[in-house]
Amino acid sequence: MMIPQGVEGVEKEKISPGISWPAAAEGWKWDGKEEIYESRAIFDYIDGAGEVYLAYNFKNLIVRQFEKTGYPYIIAELYDMGSSNDAYGIFSLERQDEEAGIGQGSEFGGGLLRFWKGNFFVSVYADGEGPEAGQTILSLGRTIADSIQLTGQTPKLISALPDGKMGLVEKNIRYLHSHILLNQRFFVATRNILNLNPKTEVILAQYLRAGKKIHLLLVRYPDVKEAEAALQSFKRAYMPEVFEKGLLQTEDKKWTSTKKVNEFVLIVFGASNEREGEELIRGTEKKIGEM
Repeated sequence: MMIPQGVEGVEKEKISPGISWPAAAEGWKWDGKEEIYESRAIFDYIDGAGEVYLAYNFKNLIVRQFEKTGYPYIIAELYDMGSSNDAYGIFSLERQDEEAGIGQGSEFGGGLLRFWKGNFFVSVYADGEGPEAGQTILSLGRTIADSIQLTGQTPKLISALPDGKMGLVEKNIRYLHSHILLNQRFFVATRNILNLNPKTEVILAQYLRAGKKIHLLLVRYPDVKEAEAALQSFKRAYMPEVFEKGLLQTEDKKWTSTKKVNEFVLIVFGASNEREGEELIRGTEKKIGEM
């Protein structure tokens, strides 16, 4: 087992208890090496994207490589995110392809398989092109997923999203904590005007109404006081001219509306009219009451 500098002495069982790694699949064989990265050592593996994983409370990573003469390497990465919420979250942040039927949520496209199950996020991909690699990637992924005995729950906050006739686009639901990650998916403001922090839960959801995109931002704070402070901060920065009303028509003639419900802050961006935004907020408020 190859252990990178900075994680010497880390026991394999501590990082991946009970998870089976296949020695071979479809003619590809494990090269016998294993790389392990803990916490901020992830920057030794993926420099620029390390902050994304740390923003989801990343614990550790195991990497194995599989080889077959004349074919591209296949890389399998197992990320322990510490909780099912954050395993789902890191999966949801980049999700764009259709469900692949592996783990508790997955996608496969462009030679890359991504899925989550329990506390783990898994990525399996080919280091180069090759038509036969796709089946091996899926086979490896299924074996790893089947060996993860525990399953987790999707974040409870997702149950507060209105669906049905509202036009929710399920594959575009994002779960996160960070102001920076929110801006990567939907830019709100350069400053952290919503006071987001590791203890806040954020859902960014996309809806399609008459072919037009509307975004619902739902934030759960640790308590009512923090939620109120965050809403006031947002309104002062985003809509100072209509601060008291909490309703703004932007330059593109779309509407932004806000509301606080207990420890939750609800914001709708891009509604075609006042009624549309209000309908989405009322639907969310009702679902919160049913949680």
